[in-house]
Order: sequence, then structure tokens, then C-alpha cells
Amino acid sequence: MNSDQSNIRVPAPCIIDTGIVVNKLDMRRLLADLGRVHYIHTQDGKWQSEGEGFVIEVFADPHRSTLVANHALYLNVYSFDYLELKRSGDRESYFELVQDNRHLQLIPLSNPLQEQNTSHLNAAALEAVLTEVLSAKLDAEMDDEGTFPF
Repeated sequence: MNSDQSNIRVPAPCIIDTGIVVNKLDMRRLLADLGRVHYIHTQDGKWQSEGEGFVIEVFADPHRSTLVANHALYLNVYSFDYLELKRSGDRESYFELVQDNRHLQLIPLSNPLQEQNTSHLNAAALEAVLTEVLSAKLDAEMDDEGTFPF
């Protein structure tokens, strides 16, 4: 291989609204902010179960299971070969996790834009409370130093 060929860079994949994602990190990033979902589980093209739930955790660990129970989804991207981004008839995006003949379709019921605004407000409120607590603790320590001279 000559030096001209070694400098050629292949661009990273760019998937917009539809496509197949095989990279586990990309799969995890896509699923992490789902929130509330309607899920449909099929195997060999036959309906197995469906329901509504909340994505509690998305992780990548070859030794742990994907769990769907009690309206909670713990999704391990290593449980699936790939994720397919699709669009429904009304142009809404949804996710289909595929492993051999098993498909877990995830249809978002919450909007990440709305969820992010809510979580930002919660983070700001938490930061304000934490600042007050730390300030009060520092004041108390300063008062204690003044009361008990060494």
C-alpha cells in the first residue's frame, strides 16, 4: 500500500430517520433517551407480546440479559444483532431491535425534546438545592470553628 492510499479516510456512517445501526455504542445512544414506549415482541414473524413501559436502563454487557417486565425495560444492546430505524405510516420514527428471528419493536410514546426540558429544569432545581446545602454546611463549619477554639 502506498502512502496516498493510507491517507484516504472513509467517512463515518450518517443515518437520518431510517437505516440499520450495527455499532453497539450507536445503538445505546439511540435508545438511551426513549422514555415511555409501546413495545411489540415477535418471534419467527408471530406476535408474542406487547405492552407499554419505560426504558429504565440501556447498557452494553455480553453477560447480562435484556429484561422486559412490570412496565420496565432494561435493554442490553448485546442481546441484539442490529437496530433498524423505521418510520410508520404517519411518519413517526420507531426502533426495531433484531436478533435472528426475534424482533423487539419500540414505539416512542414520549418526546425527547419535552423530556429534556423537564430534566433540565429538574437538574437546575437540584443544583440550586445542592448549592444551598453546601453553603449551609460551610456556614455551620465556620460557626463551629468560632465556638470551639483550638
